[in-house]
Amino acid sequence: MAPISSLQITAARPESALLDLPWDLPLEDWPAERLAALPRGISRHVVRFAKLSGRVVAIKEIREDLARREYGLLRLLNRLDVPSVEPVGVVTGRTDQDGKPLDPCLVTRHLQFSLPYRALFSQNLRPDTASRLVDALAVLLVRLHLTGFFWGDVSLSNTLFRRDAGAFAAYLVDAETGELHDSLSDGQREHDLEIARVNIAGELMDLQAGGLLEAEAEPVDVSELIIHRYRGLWEQLTGTESFEHGDRWRVEARIRQLNELGFDVGELAITTDIDGATVQIQPKVVDAGHHSRRLLRLTGLDVEENQARRLLNDLDSYAAAQGRQSEDEEIVAHDWLNQVFEKVVRQVPKSLRAKLEPAELFHEVLEHRWYLSERAGHDVSSKKAADDYVTNVLPHKPDEAAILGVDTQAIPVVAPREG
Repeated sequence: MAPISSLQITAARPESALLDLPWDLPLEDWPAERLAALPRGISRHVVRFAKLSGRVVAIKEIREDLARREYGLLRLLNRLDVPSVEPVGVVTGRTDQDGKPLDPCLVTRHLQFSLPYRALFSQNLRPDTASRLVDALAVLLVRLHLTGFFWGDVSLSNTLFRRDAGAFAAYLVDAETGELHDSLSDGQREHDLEIARVNIAGELMDLQAGGLLEAEAEPVDVSELIIHRYRGLWEQLTGTESFEHGDRWRVEARIRQLNELGFDVGELAITTDIDGATVQIQPKVVDAGHHSRRLLRLTGLDVEENQARRLLNDLDSYAAAQGRQSEDEEIVAHDWLNQVFEKVVRQVPKSLRAKLEPAELFHEVLEHRWYLSERAGHDVSSKKAADDYVTNVLPHKPDEAAILGVDTQAIPVVAPREG
């Protein structure tokens, strides 16, 4: 190993275990016992996943100026609570055993239960997987743009995806080309959209050429979805709405609509015309994660937005079934957590717990309960549904090792033909 004194590690908090990694070797030569079998997306740089004190980190060889810049941007995005990977540090001063310099490295924390898009398509997924991934990417892009972040290289490859109650949640994983501004112009936003459209079309064409894309999905048509999804969501979040002075209820209706989309309104700009007959409202500050924040406050569960929405619906159903709608919400939520959610999760044996995170597992049990109830013609209890799911469904799902053992770099990439 290279002398410790030759290394320089910049980290947000002490990470002494970083010193134990073989920094005197190029990343592509690191021994297998140091690496974690996680799927890698397509990258212009060498990227490896390494084991670090019982956790996993992603390490990317990159120029020092780019590494420090991306590290700083990722720290800012994390502070702004934008879905992105967490930066661990920058390692410079690397030399090999002969004293020759090696490229610096950017270290980020691996996002648990996340997968690159190519690994997702290596599994047997629903036919609309491509459009659901594009939907998730559009939501992420809106959130980035609301914070003033210009991505500059929007693509499926630069994104990680986590399952979110039948949909996907997207996380930025590569901020190398990004820029953070106070706000973005329409031109900057449209430029990011065009980059996204072109990149997504090319990535889906690669999948299609490799026989991994669902037959009914047309790459160009799917890539266009991000523009429609993005513009529709942007207008709902930032657009001005006019109504007659007597229709004040529409202010509350607009707020509820944004809440249903998963966003909180921090401030509304309300203006009237000269004669006071017409009122205009426009959201000024919009924060994402309305349902996940409410669930975290009530139960302490930190989950994705769609998962939170599903769990809150079950909490409401529990309160109604118990006749407790008028009781203190925190007390009812505490009882639901102990008597319903945790009881279902505890029914999963330890050997199967790595297959899905608890919130996604609970969502699937609810789906399975609905299926069993429909087949039986009457309501099936949560315990019976969980027992049946754990016995007949969960064991046949690919376990974490099988899913994360997919090396997406081994999936052939076919350049799209011109013309």
